[in-house]
Amino acid sequence: MRFCLTDDQRALREGVRGLLERRFGPGPLRAAAGAGGPPRLDRSLWRALGQAGFFALRLPEADGGVGLGLPEAVLAFEEAGRALLPGPLIATHLAAGTVPGAATGETVVAAVDGGLVEWRAEADVVLGDPAGAEPLRSLDPLTPLHRIRGGRPAAPDSVAELLTAAEQLGTATRVCELATQHARTREQFGRPVGAFQAVAHLCAGMLVRAETARAAVYAAAVTADPVDIAAARLLADRAAVRSARDCLQVHGGMGFTWESEVHLHLKRAWLRTHRAGGTTESEERLAADLLADGA
Repeated sequence: MRFCLTDDQRALREGVRGLLERRFGPGPLRAAAGAGGPPRLDRSLWRALGQAGFFALRLPEADGGVGLGLPEAVLAFEEAGRALLPGPLIATHLAAGTVPGAATGETVVAAVDGGLVEWRAEADVVLGDPAGAEPLRSLDPLTPLHRIRGGRPAAPDSVAELLTAAEQLGTATRVCELATQHARTREQFGRPVGAFQAVAHLCAGMLVRAETARAAVYAAAVTADPVDIAAARLLADRAAVRSARDCLQVHGGMGFTWESEVHLHLKRAWLRTHRAGGTTESEERLAADLLADGA
């Protein structure tokens, strides 16, 4: 069976991308990453996301939401991952139907996830028990972290897991774009570096990983099956981390500079692999399903 996006889904994706390009393009991204000190959440951008329906996409229209489904949410979060949009996006989205103001972006919601809390200091509401939270140095300069000492990991939420996979897919797609653009324009020995076989193979591998992950993530959004979501999560995590590393390889030392967003994608991709149960939980779920089929 062939799955294709509808015209409305394409319009949604383009609308979210346009909003993020206007409000959080490469310039603001680099400025925020290189500002120094604890990152601050842009409340005006958060409210703009709320007004655009980003947090209320899956909330029924009768409750003031947009009334769409999981596939549309995946498209929106893929664009957020592509833009490296900071903030507790998934926690606020999941709280849209229960926490007043979350759907409109007036309330910022964070959540305890596996003993970690993203954006605790900037959140108006923290779901879970944040008692004893201590600041933790974050690998990603745009994602402040707190650690809950002695906290017990909660059972991962399948929707949170899928939306994390969608963000990882966004990163995998973006770093593939950045690598191919650089390979076409950067010259060595009088030729674009993309003309060299080693670089061409790196770019091809990025494209294959991104498109494989895309098929799995979109399919999981349609079925909402936990096993499909686990598979999509594994493929998206691998695509994001491996492709960001390969993108750095294509860029060389330039990829590590603050003028480049490449290293920021790698850091965010690493951080996301620890969310919503992480890689181990997904592997265990797939293994259990395979053993059950073989029994």
